[in-house]
Amino acid sequence: MTDPASSPPPQSMLAKLLAGPIGPGELVWIGLRPSRNAPMIMPTTATLISQRGIEGDRYRTERNGPRQVTLIAAEDIAAIASFLGREAVVPELLRRNLVTRSINLIALKGSSFRIGSATLETTGECAPCSQMEANLGPGGYNAVRGRGGLTARIIEGGKIRVGDSIERLARLER
Repeated sequence: MTDPASSPPPQSMLAKLLAGPIGPGELVWIGLRPSRNAPMIMPTTATLISQRGIEGDRYRTERNGPRQVTLIAAEDIAAIASFLGREAVVPELLRRNLVTRSINLIALKGSSFRIGSATLETTGECAPCSQMEANLGPGGYNAVRGRGGLTARIIEGGKIRVGDSIERLARLER
């Protein structure tokens, strides 16, 4: 995910700041998309399959693709609601797999992290698609811009549960 040409030199102050500590977060919601336009399923547990995706999710890949899991922060969902002039937005409208709380997902960019017994690595930012306009109404696409969360690849599969801690493990060297 990290382009070596744009990464700061390892001994630079910016590299040290990026590698600095971040507090743990919490998994607060799980959503599975069984098919393209099907309603989301919202279990309290899920199985992450290494190099594939989440069991029961339509994006379960047959190759080690970069978009096996999508994450968004509850704090960003609150901001999206505010941008739309709403009191709240329900997570299933955003079609992400995992909602986190108390961890800045952007601080996970270029890192591996653990949720429950699974290990993931970030692969990019999760930009909005035109479906956001349909799901959220006029302005939905722009409300999600810059707040759409992250995409991740599953390195080590395992079970995850609502309430699990989310912890950064290491910065990835690319």
